Amino acid sequence: MHQENSSMKMSKQFPLNALRVFESAARQMSFTKAGEELGLTQTAVSYQIKLLEDTLKEQLFLRRPRQVTLTEAGERLAPRLTEAFAIMESAVASLSNVAESTLIVHSTATFAAQWLARHLGTFQFENPGIAVRLETSQEMVDFSRTQADIAIRSGKGEWPGLRTHFLMHNHFTPMLSPALAATIGGVKTPEDILKLRIIDPGDPWWPVWFAAAGLPDVDLTGRPVSRFGAQAFEASAAIAGQGVAILHPEFYTADIALGRLIQPFDILGHDGSDYWIAYPEARRNSRKIRAFRDFLLKTMPGTEG
Repeated sequence: MHQENSSMKMSKQFPLNALRVFESAARQMSFTKAGEELGLTQTAVSYQIKLLEDTLKEQLFLRRPRQVTLTEAGERLAPRLTEAFAIMESAVASLSNVAESTLIVHSTATFAAQWLARHLGTFQFENPGIAVRLETSQEMVDFSRTQADIAIRSGKGEWPGLRTHFLMHNHFTPMLSPALAATIGGVKTPEDILKLRIIDPGDPWWPVWFAAAGLPDVDLTGRPVSRFGAQAFEASAAIAGQGVAILHPEFYTADIALGRLIQPFDILGHDGSDYWIAYPEARRNSRKIRAFRDFLLKTMPGTEG
């Protein structure tokens, strides 16, 4: 009974959750950013820090409008907590060598097939101690529900709790086989595309591209619907001459060089969505994640590390 009471007293004196919240808020000088890092609301962050202050009977932050600063007590406590949590993370990491040697990458099927797969061999050669496991789906990965370490996402790069790095623009333009283009004497104007079967006329990229091409009033309703579920499958259908697909041209440079596809126009559509590297903010110091991130940024033309 005495041991149980001692344990309860220790827990009361040192509320670990509150210490972790304080360390994050002190490191970033922001309750909001601490909440994003830890997956908490700003109210929950404020509550945990107040709990710690009440327990220690010391004020740790000076609250000002839109700004917080550390008190003298907070400045003394913060670096020691940062060091303590780093030691704990290091201790846990030392027991996770197997996990740290396997990198789980989540990507869309098209990006994986048309770009990532061509470069994974080089990454493995440069990082022989890291084994890559590639997972693909069209769904946006939820890091809280999967073992994925890092993801290639399409979007605006603004995801709470995640650190992101721009990878490449997600441009798109119509592409088709030379044989299909020849059936109408070639595709010379954007209007010529309307003479051919369009693969997935319900794709929201089509109206964006036609507007960029000066045809904002094109109506594709009533055309045969074909949903392939991934851009890579639409490209295969286009190569087979089944219609005109709207594709990311940088993914199909080899098919253009081999004469399997043509890109009739230099006009590119863009809907504000680009490709990004994303991983949990809390895992920013993972060696394997840093290695893969740096490799992608070095390999992708035009990116900055």
